[in-house]
Amino acid sequence: MRCLQVLLLGLVLLQQGCCFEFVIDGEWEEEMVSRRFLFKSPHSNIPSLSLQAIRGDDITVRSYKVESRITSRFAHTTVRSSVVNSGSKAQSIAFNVQIPKRAFITNFTMNVNGITFVGSVKEKTVARNLYAQARARDKAAGIIRTNSQDMETFKTEVHVPSGSHIEFELHYQEMMHRKLSFYEHTLHLQPGRLVPQLQADVYIFEPKGIATVQAANTFGAQFAELMKVTSTKDKAHVVFKPTLQQQRKCENCTESAIEGVITVLYDVNRDSNAGELQVSDGHFVHFFAPSNLSPLPKNIVFVIDVSGSMWGVKMKQTVQAMKAILDDLTIDDNFSIIDFNHNVRCWSEELVPGSSIQTGDAKRYIESIKPNGGTNINEALLRAVQMLVRASNQGLIDSRSVSMIILVSDGDPTVGEIKLSAIQKNVKRVMREEFSLFSLGIGFDVDYDFLERIAMENRGMAQRIYANHDAAEQLRTFYSQVSSPLLRRIAIQFPADLVADVTQNHFDKFFSGSELVVAGKVLQSDSNTLTSFTTASAARLDITLETDADTTELDTELAKQQHSFTGFARQMWAYLTIKQLIGERSLATTAAKKRRITQRIMTLAVEHQFVTPFTALLVESEDATERLLADSPKDPKLGCCSGGVSSGLTPVSVVYQAPPWVQIATTTPPPSQVEKGPEEASLPVDNDPHFIIHLPRSNLDICFNIDSKPGHILNLLSDSGTGVTVNGQLISSKKVNKRKLNTYFGTIAVYYQPDGVSVAISTDNITMTDGRNNHSFTWGSTAEIIQDGVRMSIMKNSHVIITINNSTQVMVLLHRVWKKHPVNVDYLGIYIPNDNQYSPLVHGLIGQFSREPEVSLYDIHEGADPLKKEGTIEVKGNKLLVTRGWQKDYRQDKKHGSSVYCWFIHNSGKGFIDGHYSDYIVPDLNSFLYVF
Repeated sequence: MRCLQVLLLGLVLLQQGCCFEFVIDGEWEEEMVSRRFLFKSPHSNIPSLSLQAIRGDDITVRSYKVESRITSRFAHTTVRSSVVNSGSKAQSIAFNVQIPKRAFITNFTMNVNGITFVGSVKEKTVARNLYAQARARDKAAGIIRTNSQDMETFKTEVHVPSGSHIEFELHYQEMMHRKLSFYEHTLHLQPGRLVPQLQADVYIFEPKGIATVQAANTFGAQFAELMKVTSTKDKAHVVFKPTLQQQRKCENCTESAIEGVITVLYDVNRDSNAGELQVSDGHFVHFFAPSNLSPLPKNIVFVIDVSGSMWGVKMKQTVQAMKAILDDLTIDDNFSIIDFNHNVRCWSEELVPGSSIQTGDAKRYIESIKPNGGTNINEALLRAVQMLVRASNQGLIDSRSVSMIILVSDGDPTVGEIKLSAIQKNVKRVMREEFSLFSLGIGFDVDYDFLERIAMENRGMAQRIYANHDAAEQLRTFYSQVSSPLLRRIAIQFPADLVADVTQNHFDKFFSGSELVVAGKVLQSDSNTLTSFTTASAARLDITLETDADTTELDTELAKQQHSFTGFARQMWAYLTIKQLIGERSLATTAAKKRRITQRIMTLAVEHQFVTPFTALLVESEDATERLLADSPKDPKLGCCSGGVSSGLTPVSVVYQAPPWVQIATTTPPPSQVEKGPEEASLPVDNDPHFIIHLPRSNLDICFNIDSKPGHILNLLSDSGTGVTVNGQLISSKKVNKRKLNTYFGTIAVYYQPDGVSVAISTDNITMTDGRNNHSFTWGSTAEIIQDGVRMSIMKNSHVIITINNSTQVMVLLHRVWKKHPVNVDYLGIYIPNDNQYSPLVHGLIGQFSREPEVSLYDIHEGADPLKKEGTIEVKGNKLLVTRGWQKDYRQDKKHGSSVYCWFIHNSGKGFIDGHYSDYIVPDLNSFLYVF
């Protein structure tokens, strides 16, 4: 009869005959520890056993292979190894795999001499009961529970007779978190010996395309060239496959040099600030990572622990990091520093600007700190909140700025209020909704679980800083992640009848280089399109963005991809939901609420096969008589189970209320244009730039062209009375066609002088600036942006409408051509309604016709071309010969245009416009016209 027997750490109780046994190393349940097990100190960061992937004497490792399949930022990693006991006697063979702490183990299987052990995730109580049954029949098992710095270590040992063949296979899944503009995927390779077949593969598929991908390893310079990276538009493959000889530490060595980490960094293409919406397998995922926005100003209070335990390297590293952080502050930022031990001191009682003088003084202050005494966290945090509240009440804080407290501490409170729950309540009571708290715990003496709870409850996040020579860099890296807030009060919403079970969709802040992710289930409907609506506040402007996705397209594409992870959307939704529920559970105020949340976590984890703090992996033989149990580690001091909401927000109820303006079908213009009516007369300029001027009283359409040069900027409308000017810069076709080099508008700029707001529209993007802040948007999504008196409405890949004070409107159309067209280029058309409200000072090539001139048309007769009649127009004291022909109006049919009869005035409008066309050439895109 086969048997399993749990062993004391590292102690092998040899069995005779064909028996084999499992040894599971790590921290054991308290009830087990008291009876039969020893375990390492909970404050130690050194694993109790070697972290070699395969450990044992006289064994042959035939293969060790790691494969990750990353699809849309979600990774499924499989670690496989084939091992033979080539020794002359029975022995224990260990299989160790380091996995990221944010990952969930999904399965572990093992085949020992043809006997297969298969894993399945069950509720912890169910798994333990089955485990106990096996143990009660003298069958043994163990709990996998170990820790290291940034990783968890899965460890198991199997005791087998000589000649036994063992195959191990571990699966885990994780979501890639974007930090500092990259997704980072790490694989730890430490086979512990030379391996004939050693290989690591990372396959990446990103539907929107991969912007950049790079890979590195820590094995040594000699392995740099062995990292092979290949990529196409939307796929990448990283492979590391050293030969047996290449693995050797030296030419004749028997030891392996493969001991370290493979790191893959990549980012994706983003064609709009509205984000990327993907639908697959009945689930959706919305990725939101806007860029090209100006940072919001910051108000920061640094709260630094200077108790006696910070003496030495901790304080040295903190000072070093703080000096670099202070250098990053700008004059628009406000800051102060509070340092605390048993007492609380303020470098400045008030927030001060981040000028070089103030930051220099702050550096000298922190350099003079000598750590000593106890730890009064409660009073220090309350003082920091009071400082922000006072500055806010005094009007010293910009209403659109971001206010935050950054706490750096290495220990539990020992002075003043020392009850953690009381400190948590005290801080929550005084914190305002617009403030955030970020907690950094140095080392392992601090209660990381407390720091995480207090941060999450106050719209922040926590991070452990490992107390070593690299601590300063860890602090600086964390600060870099929160140093550039771009948006506040972000809401990502969906039509209520199309989605269900949406993860957190309201976020307090968005930081540059990061990403917000929302997932949910897609309900059955007649529509093949799902649309998201995102609202947010940026520096001086409010943003509403719209994007959509085909609900069937991605599944079709995934089916074609050999290495894609087809279940990514379903698993990512479950992953996010469980992580957020774990965070919500840590903040639950009653035992009943905790129980309800725990049950939801367990149900989801079992359904999606995730090993969580509340589920376990039961590994059993085919006849279910031999079992072992893998629990997820759960120790707040070691910070091993950092669930929670990445944004620092408690999940809120989803409200599916799209803004009124997005209710309009995407084929129609925004509300302001709809109210005017699609056929209402306007003054268009389109195509090589042809001007069409409608004269209502005369019931005539007059056309003229401007034969200016590429690069020239023409003033179209200039009204110094209202402070509005509209200019267009010319571009040319790729080459001369029919002995003529056509010109088009490549950029249109609308400038509103009173608020200093300028909108520059090009064929590539749309930029709004106020002189200090620049915000850029692409044509890839529908959006509405409001800043002061200027509203900008973007209709995806179609047109932009600029409305100023609800009185002046300009519509710019985008014309796309085939990229490889030998002659034509992308260009813009402009349409200005006749009923805009101007001052008497208005002028410009178009603006001058807001005052309709007296026009008389006569002597209409056949011309040289029988299809084009000729005539004479008398206007402004000039008699002009004109030709009637067709011009295109692209407002209704952007591709082909609708034909408009108009009388064409030759010679660049000479006699019809005031002065000469060259009088309308201005020096820059925001210039007013002062000639007339």
